[in-house]
Amino acid sequence: MKKQYMIPIIIAVLLLLLVGCGSNNIQGNLQKVGLLLEGEIDDQSWGEKGYQGLLSIKEEYDVDVEYKEEVLTEQEVKDTVKEFVRDGVNLIFGHSSNYGKTFFEISNEYPDVHFVYFNGTYYNDNVTSLTFNSHAMGFFAGMLASEMSQTNQVGIIAAYQWQPEIEGFYEGVKYQNPTTDVQMSFIYDWNDYQIALEMYENMKEQNVDVFYPAGDAFSEQVIKRASDDGLYAIGFVSDQYEIDPNTVLTSTVQHVDRLYNVTAEKFSKGELEGDIQTFDFKDDYITMGEFSPEVSEEFQDALNNAIEQYIDSGFLPNQ
Repeated sequence: MKKQYMIPIIIAVLLLLLVGCGSNNIQGNLQKVGLLLEGEIDDQSWGEKGYQGLLSIKEEYDVDVEYKEEVLTEQEVKDTVKEFVRDGVNLIFGHSSNYGKTFFEISNEYPDVHFVYFNGTYYNDNVTSLTFNSHAMGFFAGMLASEMSQTNQVGIIAAYQWQPEIEGFYEGVKYQNPTTDVQMSFIYDWNDYQIALEMYENMKEQNVDVFYPAGDAFSEQVIKRASDDGLYAIGFVSDQYEIDPNTVLTSTVQHVDRLYNVTAEKFSKGELEGDIQTFDFKDDYITMGEFSPEVSEEFQDALNNAIEQYIDSGFLPNQ
């Protein structure tokens, strides 16, 4: 072949190689994974689950990972993302709903990075929200609370009013026993367990005898206080049965750590879409934890049957 014909071919091959080298950060090529947390990795609940999810990606895909704790403000998020990208991260998890808005706003600045966060409504081509159907788990927690209350007074202590499990809890309580009253208190913070304990004491004075602390950072403290007082509680996010089997009737468990590996797998295959993805009992990413011996086997069976019917039909018992 004459040299004048070989030169264009060589140039074309070089261009293809350069394009390939320049696209290292697109989907299908997992380079490095980053994690932003509002709290700490050793909080024994939500934050720790996120960290375990990150470590599972590291082990499964043999990639480097980075994380940063207590990233709270919009500027801190932007600075951390910039730092991660500079280090070669191309898949970033924000372990909270609060990261959604900022991820959405900066996503176009980082087209070769995919952003993932939890339980929000923002999405873009490279922004994905992984959302748990907390309404259903709240409903089944409400059924159990209503069944086990001796005073017909149950209480939910939540971080924010918009949490879907709150409405679900109320509906479940009323479905099981319309005469049971539901008391609600809101902290407007995910982490302030001192206020949660104050709300607990106020509810206890109103004869509440079953508590649903719907905030992972304060659920353990509320459960321990209920244990000291000989009252009942339902665990949140993690299976908290071991705190006190006679107090923790069961737990509404969100297996968020499993979603990390699933998401990384989709990304590595180029299949991670920018949208809102919902997970529920039918996906086995929400389950009930171990039941207390205080809960009769008859009611355990009834509740499990109600969950199975919901999985099969998509309808809660009150629908």
